Amino acid sequence: MIENLLIIGGAVIGIVICIGIMVAAFKNYIILKKAYQKTKKSQEERLDDAMRFYLLATQLKYKIRSGWDETHWNVSKERLESIAEHVYGTCILALSIDSEFETNLDINKVVKMLVIHELGEVVIGDITPFDNITPEEKMEKEHEAIKEVLGDLIKKDEFYSLLLEFDDKKTKEAVFAHHCDKLEADIQAKVYQDMGCQHSLDEQENNVVFKSQRVQQMVKDGAKSAFDIWYEWDKSLYFDDETFSNILDYVKEINTQQDF
Repeated sequence: MIENLLIIGGAVIGIVICIGIMVAAFKNYIILKKAYQKTKKSQEERLDDAMRFYLLATQLKYKIRSGWDETHWNVSKERLESIAEHVYGTCILALSIDSEFETNLDINKVVKMLVIHELGEVVIGDITPFDNITPEEKMEKEHEAIKEVLGDLIKKDEFYSLLLEFDDKKTKEAVFAHHCDKLEADIQAKVYQDMGCQHSLDEQENNVVFKSQRVQQMVKDGAKSAFDIWYEWDKSLYFDDETFSNILDYVKEINTQQDF
């Protein structure tokens, strides 16, 4: 009797294992089939999609960062920073920090995030937190816009997932990339300050940022320059990251135009 039960039990286990193997094999087949269908493009389609993406994405070279325009900080400079220049700056900053400090990050993934997360601005432009749009609305617009820019790239799902990871800020790479994105803007504000391109706080009547109650409180608390506002606004972002906090403090103390 026991021997028969063992035989039956062994047979049942064998059947379950076989079913599991068949299910796994079927799933792998579906995955491979989808992957094959994605890459089943003609040479002409690959060329078209690659160039479409490149030509759209590089329009960021001609789009100005809104933070410096006449309705924001109204920086007095003949040619203002483009969005593409900002993206380049974030990537260089990421490489710099990864070189000099122990980040233990997948830096290649970080750089991809930094390049990809601004691509939606090709379609919707550079929207700041002071442009009468909620963070949720902005994110929705950005996600739809980046899908349009990615088009039918074979790696569009991979690139889009990096955008979602960046926005979620849950992985260490995403947090690091987000900090680089913010800190690069802080550094650029100090560069413009040291160049003498920032207007005094008495000349901000058309600045939508300056109308913020939080900014007005900063002025009451002793902010003397545009960079002081940037510094106070963003320093809390780095409260749990000593490296970024130290860099921001360092930038505040140096003259970016004379010390190097």
